[in-house]
Amino acid sequence: MLAAVGDRLLVHGNAVGDPDRRGEIIEVRGPEGAPPYLVRFDDGQTRLVFPGPDAIVIPAQRQA
Repeated sequence: MLAAVGDRLLVHGNAVGDPDRRGEIIEVRGPEGAPPYLVRFDDGQTRLVFPGPDAIVIPAQRQA
C-alpha cells in the first residue's frame, strides 16, 4: 500500500455495527509512500496508522 499527503484513507469496520472510518493522510512516515501514515480522521482525531487489509487508499486529485 502506497500513499501521498492529501490522499484519503478508508478503514472498513471489522465487526458488525462498527462504522467505517475516513480521514486525510497528513504525513507519510514510511519510505517512498509506505506506511505508517499520520491520518486526521473526519471526527477530528489524529492517529498514526499502520493500515491492514481492511483499509483502502483513495488518491487525491493531482494536477499535472
